Amino acid sequence: MKPDSTALPLGSDVIIIGGGFHGTSSAFHLSRRGAKVTLLEAEYCARHASGVNAGGVRTLGRHHAELPMARASLDLWHRLPELVGDDGSFVASGQLQIAETPQELDELRRNVAELNASGFTHEVMVDAQQAREIAPCLAHHVLGGTWVRDDGHAIPYRAVTAFRAAAQRLGAQFHEATPASSIERVGSEWRVTTPRGVFAAPWLVNAAGAWSGEFAAQAGDVVPMKPGGLMLMITQRVPHFIDPVLGATGRPLSFKQFANGTVLIGGGLHCSADVVRRHGEVDFKKLASSAKTVTDLFPHLIGINIVRAWAGVEAFMPDEIPVISLSRHAPQLVHAFGFSAHGFELGPIGGQIVAELVLDGHSTLPIEPFSVDRFAPTTVH
Repeated sequence: MKPDSTALPLGSDVIIIGGGFHGTSSAFHLSRRGAKVTLLEAEYCARHASGVNAGGVRTLGRHHAELPMARASLDLWHRLPELVGDDGSFVASGQLQIAETPQELDELRRNVAELNASGFTHEVMVDAQQAREIAPCLAHHVLGGTWVRDDGHAIPYRAVTAFRAAAQRLGAQFHEATPASSIERVGSEWRVTTPRGVFAAPWLVNAAGAWSGEFAAQAGDVVPMKPGGLMLMITQRVPHFIDPVLGATGRPLSFKQFANGTVLIGGGLHCSADVVRRHGEVDFKKLASSAKTVTDLFPHLIGINIVRAWAGVEAFMPDEIPVISLSRHAPQLVHAFGFSAHGFELGPIGGQIVAELVLDGHSTLPIEPFSVDRFAPTTVH
């Protein structure tokens, strides 16, 4: 039976593939500037990496290439109510990255010195006593760390939904349960094939997360992106003991306590992913290792119960920084994917950059390191 296309929107300027944070943020920023937007999501918005991450709003420990946009995004996080009408449950709790060995402490000192030399002063070294003033229940072996006062955390699904709702108020059309199967440039427009029919618009934004590599390849932009799974777990409620988000230098950890007393444990907890069936496979052995990290750092939590664990699917790049770029092979196509498990904080600014690329042809922030063709082999003459 031929798909019913009678309800498809007419006259869209931009089609966005992917209803994660960067897709919904792009829809908002484009609509805010007057573009007519249609967003296609295979399942439901914030289903994968954008909705099942640890919710860290982190400029701490960023790749140096990401810092200009990470700091710009943090400014938007602090202004979310005026931007989208909702705070996304953002809490400016601060973030602390701890060092457990002298070598780790030296590594943090070197990084802060490099940041300062580049003009970034947001990361501050703290000694053991200061670290325990910030997080009083920390184990005594912790030697210090780095602290960013204006970082924080948010609830992923609520933050993504805030941008979605704001985009819809501005006229953006969202189509969930509408997976894109192929893209094709025909004349002056992109055509995106879905089970519901063919959507068409002059511009296309590829923000499909772990499935973005396939669409990039269809446009001629082949990238070495790999999908993978990420896990989280949450505990029973316990009495309040920590305000900031905690990370570790020598082992994967993103750790926070919510106002209701539950503790969220995540931070680069990788697992396998089935991209065809669109889900991550929870690996309980790895979760047990992460739980041990938590009890090593907070001994009073020994015996705490884990009440739920889950996984999402993310796109990983070899250099662990994203692709945010105009296509090098196809006209009027923007890529925004491959955030490698740390794209949540960048969501507010990522959509602004996409809107600038579509409507202005360039970004006001430096995005050269995120070019889609940075992995292409160079020809030596």
